[in-house]
Amino acid sequence: MNYLRRGRVAQKQKTRKALLDAACYFIDLGHTPSVTEAADQAGISRATAYRYFSRPETLAQEAALERLSAEMDAIAARMTPGKDAEEAAAEAMSRFLEMVLRNEALFRAYMSLSAWGDGAAQLGSRRLAWLRTVFQPLSGAMPQYRFERLVKALCVLAGIETVVVLRDICDLSSEETEDTVRWMVAAMVRTSLEV
Repeated sequence: MNYLRRGRVAQKQKTRKALLDAACYFIDLGHTPSVTEAADQAGISRATAYRYFSRPETLAQEAALERLSAEMDAIAARMTPGKDAEEAAAEAMSRFLEMVLRNEALFRAYMSLSAWGDGAAQLGSRRLAWLRTVFQPLSGAMPQYRFERLVKALCVLAGIETVVVLRDICDLSSEETEDTVRWMVAAMVRTSLEV
């Protein structure tokens, strides 16, 4: 009986993933898919798809959250600030920014959809956890309250919001955006490490 339950759970996860992958396909094209479109793309019956996602907004948010979280986890697994804290921090944020720019359409779609729902809180809490993990080696070099302030300040730079401001409002290129973010991160880390 346990075997049957595990089989059903695995099948549900596979179906959910197929729907999310199909939704990401459309989001990458700049289109928020309907549940029907995602079902057709995934080769899943429409009735089944609606049991998983009753609204296209929910489907799109979940797809974006799944993709972005996986990207963030992959970056966190590779980054460990070393001897030069400022440079290591700037490099970690630079890699994150590269990921944001590579998935800009997805991030913008997620930001747009989150304005009408509670999805931003889900990704935001993951962003905070990601930053704490990546910058944990710095926590011993400063008082805990400074570390927490640094992580929360870095949250402002670790997302599509920074890209929107620097590219759309300040009219910076991708390279200038990255350079500006690296400079801000290094300054924040330097200030946090000062006695």
